[in-house]
Amino acid sequence: MLIPDRSTLLFIGDSITDCGRDPTGNPTPWNLNTGLGRGYVEHLASHFGAVHPASAIRVINRGVSGHTVRDLADRWDNDVVATKPDWLSVMIGINDVWRQFDQPLVPEAHVPPDLYERTLARLVRQTRPKVRGLILMTPYFIEPNRDDPMRRRMDEYGAIVKKIAARHDARCVDTQAAFDAVLVHTHPMSLAWDRIHPNATGHTILARAFLSAIGA
Repeated sequence: MLIPDRSTLLFIGDSITDCGRDPTGNPTPWNLNTGLGRGYVEHLASHFGAVHPASAIRVINRGVSGHTVRDLADRWDNDVVATKPDWLSVMIGINDVWRQFDQPLVPEAHVPPDLYERTLARLVRQTRPKVRGLILMTPYFIEPNRDDPMRRRMDEYGAIVKKIAARHDARCVDTQAAFDAVLVHTHPMSLAWDRIHPNATGHTILARAFLSAIGA
């Protein structure tokens, strides 16, 4: 596994990363990991604890529902730089694309490809020297029809993530490819009612793709 023992691994992103986390991180008697949410981040923390207990990897979730790459830039210093993680995972772009389709008459909510690439590249360029490892996860749309307008647009943003990862010695998790492999056998609505927010199976697909990328 690429992530060394006793590393701090921070995840930042939108609602897919957030997935109902308690921002205070306050544990309850039935869930000591409320700050991790109920999605792929919690799946990964549970995997590390069960399969690699001696590694003692600390997982932190800084996902915020509804955020775009512009929102990430606004909170980057507090949520990433100040936390000083050893490893950083970034998954952003779904809302950057989605707002172009569900709010077509609200252009101020849109993040066009050039702005998306420019902003993400700047954050990566500034942060890469400060972390031991960086993982970029592509945005996705759980739709097998590549000619669907939103799927086609999402693939464009995914290609941007892959390009930035290659330029900055970052691991890339192709989440769209991970979903596509499963969509050969199942309908999108069996993974996410809106083709965006995954159920437990969908989050397991994300977690497995992440683990594969880090050799775990």
